[in-house]
Parts: sequence; C-alpha cells; structure tokens
Amino acid sequence: MSVRHSDLDLGLVVRGHGRHYIVEDSEGRRRVCHPRGKKSDCVVGDQVRWAETGDEGVIEAVEPRRNLLFRQDEWKTKSFAANLDQLLVLVAVEPVFSESQLSRALIAAESAGITTRIALNKTDLPGANAARERLAPYRAMGLEVMEVALRADPQASSALLLPWLQDKRTFVLGPSGTGKSTLINLLIPDAQAQVGDISQALNSGRHTTTTTQWYWVDTERRTALIDSPGFQEFGLRQIDPQQLPLLMPDLRAHASDCRFYNCTHQHEPGCGVRAAVDSGAISNSRYRIYGEILAELTSKRW
Repeated sequence: MSVRHSDLDLGLVVRGHGRHYIVEDSEGRRRVCHPRGKKSDCVVGDQVRWAETGDEGVIEAVEPRRNLLFRQDEWKTKSFAANLDQLLVLVAVEPVFSESQLSRALIAAESAGITTRIALNKTDLPGANAARERLAPYRAMGLEVMEVALRADPQASSALLLPWLQDKRTFVLGPSGTGKSTLINLLIPDAQAQVGDISQALNSGRHTTTTTQWYWVDTERRTALIDSPGFQEFGLRQIDPQQLPLLMPDLRAHASDCRFYNCTHQHEPGCGVRAAVDSGAISNSRYRIYGEILAELTSKRW
C-alpha cells in the first residue's frame, strides 16, 4: 500500500549540493536526503515530505512554495532560495558596488513579492559619502537603507540589524568582499559549527562557500539567515518586458503619465517616464539600467 504524502515527515531543506540535500526535521536533527527519481528541483528553504532509509532519507515531494527568488539567463535558471520573508542586499563602500546588479536583485525580489532592505557596510571608510549619494535614488523610492560598520563597530551594527531580522527568514545577497561572512559570524557565533556539521554530513568541505547555506540565529529556530555565494551575472530573462517598468518603483510612479498605454519609455512622445528623467525625478543611472535590461529582454534568441 502506498504512503500518502501527508503521512510523511515534514522537513526543511537547509543546504543542497547536486542531488544531495540536508533536511532538518521538526526536532532540529539533520540528515542527508536524496530526491526520488531523476529530477532534482529542491532548493534551500523548501518544505519537503521525506521518509527515512537507514541513516539517510528520500525526498518524496516538495510542498507548495510561498515564493522563489531566482535569476535566469539565456542558458539556465539559478534558484537562490524559497519561502523567504525578506531580502537583505548587502553592499559596501569598498569594493564599489554595481548599481546594475543591485537593481537586478531588487527587480527579482519585487517580482517574487519579497520585502527588501539594503545595508551599506564599511561606512567608517572615507568613501562613505559617495556610496550614500549612489544609494540616494533607492532611498527616494521608498527603500530603507541601513548603514553599518560590521568590523569597525560590530555592537552598533548588531543592534541595528537584529530587530529587523527577528522571527524572519532573511536571504542575504551581495557581491564578494562586502562583508557577508563578517555579518554571518557576527550574528551567529556557531556559524562555522553549523557549516562543519553539514559538510561532514555531505562528506565534503570543498563546497562550503559555493552553496546556499541556512543558519539559525537563535536556539529556538525562529530567526534564520540564508547566505549565498557571490556571482558575476544576474539575468532577468523570467521578466516580461512590459512588466519591467512596473517592477521598478521609481519608473512605476510615472508610467501612468504616458500618452500611450504600451509605452516602452524609450522613444515615444508624451512619455511620463522620460519627462521624469528630464526633471530629475528619476535618476539617469536608473533609467540607463532600465534600458540595458529592456534590451536584454527584447533581444532575439537564435
């Protein structure tokens, strides 16, 4: 007699590599699990139905997701994590962050319905004012930008971040060198132990920095940080070109002022968006990024 999925144990995927996943049960115990069949579509943050098979387990089904944060280029789709409460985009005074990459992450989160904040790290460095100026358009369109100095002032940084993170599942996204590891080690004293336990279960420590990793901040397992490896490109091929300006709050605020309902905000007369660029209500850099992404989404695929 077959077992109903509802009768199986419910677990949380806290890490994956290839067809190996670490699943945490309701008691906090973790074990290696493998999906049944050839298809492997689990991501960190998934709730899964699984069954024990000796010391390991078999994933029988993935529960419906609340959301999924991912990026997509011409060749492949890369999922970050599922069932997130919020996104923290970590940028730094040094190295200078890419505004294009920041905008792309925000668009992906907006498309997935995930609340986002930006944290500017290393604000103790001399270039802090220049970084603040580059982030001014994001503050203006309603995004909260928190300023931290994770190494120089860890106590104040923790006091600022922890209330926002409490009782939430927060995905941390940011380029290499911005301080993600510093953030994780500051807020989670046993972070290395959590990574070590998982690496031992997978029998491999080589992938510690190249896979998405789930951390519990508190012993009650109510507050979580999900860390991701750095990346160079952030494709948005999953976005409908007509939806793109609606996923950019500063453009969306002026799109209804256009003469034509299907305005691309590139060359049409009576365009409310371009008028807003001319008046300074939309920054030139944001409009340039919009054009860059729109060109990618409307380019022919051979």
